[in-house]
Amino acid sequence: MSTEFPYEVISEAQFEQHRARYEPLTVAMRRLIDAALVTDADEATVRAARDKIEQAARLLERHRRSTPIPAIHEDSGRPVVWTNPVVGLRNPISPPVVIEYDGDGRCYADFTLGDAYQGPPGWVHGGICALVLDHILGEAATAGLTQPKFTGTISLRYLRGTPLGRLRAEAWVERVEGVKTFARGQISDADGVTVEAEGVFIMPAWARDAG
Repeated sequence: MSTEFPYEVISEAQFEQHRARYEPLTVAMRRLIDAALVTDADEATVRAARDKIEQAARLLERHRRSTPIPAIHEDSGRPVVWTNPVVGLRNPISPPVVIEYDGDGRCYADFTLGDAYQGPPGWVHGGICALVLDHILGEAATAGLTQPKFTGTISLRYLRGTPLGRLRAEAWVERVEGVKTFARGQISDADGVTVEAEGVFIMPAWARDAG
């Protein structure tokens, strides 16, 4: 994959080694975020927890990588998005969303949004819906490709509130016009669609030249 960004190529074995090392840390941090949002602990307990969190942060900061470098999967040529806020393996603010492909050009994901993604009480913040849809529309637009396509425009229609809890996101390509891909998608709960989206995704000039 040609790109204007520096990157490293990793094998499947390296990817799985990385996952085994860091995914449990990410899961633990998600649990910590959830606990911090709902705790009713007294001052002494909060102070003790804060001290332990700061101790853990100092421990990890000793091994800070000076320059974050994106990775490319050796077999597929696709980017490995460690820190992505929607699907990132190492990002505790990602729900996470695990995207699947149905073989007919559609992609989908079943995921859960809890209190960390709340806007009005009991409902998902509208910006989080936009974040998830932007990502999954982009996945549909680039499915099967090694060259990227970036969001040109995206518009959303909020049909009703999206409740916290179990949700599904879906996306598909409507048409392709040169370097532009037009995609549509939606988020649904058990009662049907809550948000619809459509977007235009554009292959950047440097990727066109490389292709």
